[in-house]
Formats: sequence, C-alpha cells, structure tokens
Amino acid sequence: MVRMPPSGKRPTTPFTPRDFQLVLLRRMADHHPELVEDARRELGASAADMREANRRWQAMLRSPRSRPAASLYRSVLGPPESEGKRTIGDLECAVWQWPVPLWPDLRFEVLVAPDGVVWNEWLVRAPEAAAPALRTVEDLTPWSCTVDEAARAFAPARPLEGTAPTRFGLTFRAPDAQGVRREVVAEFTWGLLQRTAVGEPVRQ
Repeated sequence: MVRMPPSGKRPTTPFTPRDFQLVLLRRMADHHPELVEDARRELGASAADMREANRRWQAMLRSPRSRPAASLYRSVLGPPESEGKRTIGDLECAVWQWPVPLWPDLRFEVLVAPDGVVWNEWLVRAPEAAAPALRTVEDLTPWSCTVDEAARAFAPARPLEGTAPTRFGLTFRAPDAQGVRREVVAEFTWGLLQRTAVGEPVRQ
C-alpha cells in the first residue's frame, strides 16, 4: 500500500531526460505538429504526456523553492557530456552540453555566467557531426539547422527578438534556387529552425 504524503497529493515520479525532450517538443508543436507527433511517438509518449511534462517543467522553474536553473538542468539531465569555457565580452562562462536522443547530431547547450545565472539554453550541432549544407532558401527546411549554422551560412545575419520564451529570430539575405537574393526571416525554437518567411527579391 502506498502511503500518501500529508498534503494528500500523490507521489511525483522523477523528471527524466525523456520528459525534458517532451518539453522541447511542446514548444515546437505550434509550428510543425506533424514532426512533433512523429518525435513524440518515437519517445513512446502521448500528447497528454507531453502536456504534463511541460506543466511540470514550468512549475519547477517558477516554484519559489526551486533550485537555480543551472542546477535544475544538471539534476534532470545528469552530468554534462562535455564541459568547457567560453569568453563573452569580459566574462568567462561555463558551457555545458548534453546529448539529445531525438536528434543524435545535436546537443543541448547551456551557457552559465560566473554568478551561476543561465545566459542561454538551446540546441547546437554536436562537435563531431557534419553541419548541413545551407546555400539557398530552399535548404532552410524545418529542423534542418541551428541558429549559429544559419547565421554563419548567410552572414551577415541580424538577430531578432523572439516572439515567446525559447524562441529566437534571424533576418538575413539568401539566394533562392534561381540565384535571386531575397530577404529572409527565420524563426527558431530552442535554437532549432522552425520556419522561414521569404520576402521579395532584393534590389541591388
């Protein structure tokens, strides 16, 4: 017989790396539900499981008793696969990366300032994985590339404020399949490309 805690609430199961992947997918579902559904099934999870994982994650982030975000990631995902340092301005920040089974060629990266504050958290290409070939706007398909990859391929790119937490935007110029340069706005969720808006040809 399971003894109920004094509050009357049922014991809560641990929040796992699988649950965290469902959180990543939940934020992407508004753009491409069909891709998210396939990935969710790969994890053996239902739509209700995904909603519940996201609810629990948000509750942990917002709870006044919650540990700092940096500690929360280590608690949920375990020790990072790799740890390093990166200099941003005058600060040397810690860089932590974890594997993401849904995307074997990607890593989830967290950038932590010296005071323990998480500065950035998103998906990046794994060091040993080949970057995608990005030459035209047609190459910018959903989930095909990360923020850094798009910014490098179509430099100079200008960052845009995201429309919601975990979202990020870039605007740049890129040729189409006919070689005509166009204005492009790309939107990313957790650092992974979700959609692009391609404008009229750029006047030279």
